[in-house]
Amino acid sequence: MRKSSSNTPSLFERTHETELAKDQPLAARMRPRTLDEYIGQEHILAPGRLLRRAVQADQISSLLFYGPPGTGKTTLASVIANTTKSFFVTLNAVMAGIADLRDVTTSAQRRLLEFGQRTILFVDEVHRWNKAQQDALLPWVENGTIILIGATTENPYFTVNRALVSRSRIFQLKPLEEKHIRLIIQQALQDKERGYGNLQVVMDNDALDHIANIANGDARAALNAIELAVETTPPDANNTIHITMEVAEESIQRRAVLYDREGDCHFDTISAFIKSMRGSDPDATFYWLAKMVYAGEDPRFIFRRMTIFASEDIGMADPHAVQFVTAAAEAFDRVGLPEGHYPLAHAALYCATAPKSNSVMGFFDALKAVEQEKEGEVPNHLRDGSRDKEGFGHGVGYQYPHAYKDHWVAQQYLPSTLQGKIFYEPGTIGYEKGLADIVRQRRELQIAALRENENASAPPEILTFTKPGDKTDKWLARALDNTSATLAVIREGIFAARKLQRHERVLDLTADTGELTLEAVRAVPEGGVWSLVSTPEAATALQDLVQNITELRRPNIIVGWGNDDVSSSVPSPSSHSPSLLSQLGQVRFELIVARNLLSCTPDKVARLTAISHLLADGGTISLAENLPRRSQRLNALLPSPTIPEEASILSRIAAAEEAVYHDPNDPRVSMDVDEIIEAFQAAGLGEPTCRIEEMPRPQLITRQLIDRWFSNAPESFANALERHGLAQEDIDWFRNAITSNLLNQKVNWHFSVAFVKK
Repeated sequence: MRKSSSNTPSLFERTHETELAKDQPLAARMRPRTLDEYIGQEHILAPGRLLRRAVQADQISSLLFYGPPGTGKTTLASVIANTTKSFFVTLNAVMAGIADLRDVTTSAQRRLLEFGQRTILFVDEVHRWNKAQQDALLPWVENGTIILIGATTENPYFTVNRALVSRSRIFQLKPLEEKHIRLIIQQALQDKERGYGNLQVVMDNDALDHIANIANGDARAALNAIELAVETTPPDANNTIHITMEVAEESIQRRAVLYDREGDCHFDTISAFIKSMRGSDPDATFYWLAKMVYAGEDPRFIFRRMTIFASEDIGMADPHAVQFVTAAAEAFDRVGLPEGHYPLAHAALYCATAPKSNSVMGFFDALKAVEQEKEGEVPNHLRDGSRDKEGFGHGVGYQYPHAYKDHWVAQQYLPSTLQGKIFYEPGTIGYEKGLADIVRQRRELQIAALRENENASAPPEILTFTKPGDKTDKWLARALDNTSATLAVIREGIFAARKLQRHERVLDLTADTGELTLEAVRAVPEGGVWSLVSTPEAATALQDLVQNITELRRPNIIVGWGNDDVSSSVPSPSSHSPSLLSQLGQVRFELIVARNLLSCTPDKVARLTAISHLLADGGTISLAENLPRRSQRLNALLPSPTIPEEASILSRIAAAEEAVYHDPNDPRVSMDVDEIIEAFQAAGLGEPTCRIEEMPRPQLITRQLIDRWFSNAPESFANALERHGLAQEDIDWFRNAITSNLLNQKVNWHFSVAFVKK
């Protein structure tokens, strides 16, 4: 059990610890001490991720780290131990028991009461503890005495108590990529304190690539190979240790396939094997089969699963599949290994390439029906008539199929309560294809024959009826007048651009109203959300909106673009504000969202260029831009005039209105898709995909709305019409026509939205 304590060690203890550190393997010596030294696992530890923010803020809650060996679970716990102000205790579940746990919790209680110091307990291989041991930990996690950090190579949803899982955040660590392994190796060769930086080690690139590849995502395996290579390779005349490809091959001779016959990898691999056969992919089938054989899986287990597969997934499409697989299994038992690999691979290839049908699954529907039905008596004519035909008439009426043409006759075989129930649906390929028509025809004849004996039933009585009227229509109109539904459609369209992972980071560039921010917070609970608002007042409103969200999950609110302000219609709060890029630091985003971002700035290219620097590798920009140019025209709401003079006026109004929406000097109304695409390309982002959707919005034409349209304000609709050549008398006629025809009327206003994704 290792503890971090504030007590100063003695000189003897420091010397002993120094000697122990020198004797540790390279993999242990090179274990990162800070987040900056930690390599890989960017999906949970990159700048801006929830876990990184929690570690840096020392606001750790109970955590479970799940992943294969060598991915850095224990290392990550060590980094937390070096960062936190809490008392840190380590237990190994293989060696520790309830007595050790009792000592930890007792000390943690005293420490919390006397000094107000939290205790973090790291349990390595936590899945090794049985249910009783895990239950003993639960009350202390529940009351906050202990903050648990558990590491496990097994799926915690199956190996850790559900109560502990529900009180912990689970972070899955992935096998490291080759680029990460290379960085770790180079770090070990250059580090003078813990690695081989004091030696003259030269490593060929092909040797480095070989070890990084064969390590298979396991940093420990790579460092062990480097240690063996350096320690066993004698220096040359220049005192240089030269690690060649030959040395690298000797140091890490065999790829370590991650496989545990009782663990996740066992079940995941056999699942991949079965799904590849089901998907009729012989190449993937051979790969997963080879992985199991290479790792030492019992071939009899593989044959057992293929036998099940032959009935479950091939079934009636090829009735000989079961016979073939069982024959191959028998051949394997006769010849043994290694020649037994031939019938094993033969059976797998047969299953992968055979036609597929899961119609046998209908049996389980029948089983469910038997379980749920209350009465399922055997029809009288199907009962055994040899014993009580005289007394009860059992068997009377049964029609002997062999006495009829084609040895078949339509009659009832299911219980009366299940008539018309279908359990077997024939497939359309392989052997079953020839059965499909016969089965369906006979089924139809049976149902028709049974219906002839049933009493015709009248249509159901209409029990309720309401005569439509004005009040009902108005109530429905009010119920449908829900602008939030339109906003929801736009929000869904924006977030449909990327299937967000829970750990990803989102930047909302138009967060004044908060609807995109709140959706992002919901979608990335282990990631992070940054929200850009236009004014301090908008920031305060958004803070009030999210105050009930836990602190670590709240969005990070930024006011204005700062020095990155690119001709926004909303000025940055101060000309001395730091740029958006500097405020975000190293944080980059998998998804950047905004609504009407480009229509509010004349310099779209500059704005998109600024945004491009904020994208993570493989990140997505998703915008929803209103296109007034393609949207509703006010004059179209008026009825067609019958007087030629009025028709001429309306024609002039329509022409002026079109000119307003095609004015190149007013990007708020004239912007179209081609302009958006050109801006993306000019900003170096490439061509985006654009989808235009027309949306209806119920609009009540009120007196205030008409006054706003036809006011003397410089930005009013009437002044825009006048600037484009419409005479004042035509404008006055337009206002009067709208007032007389549309005042207090509800119209379906249509507007167009461009959903832009890159």
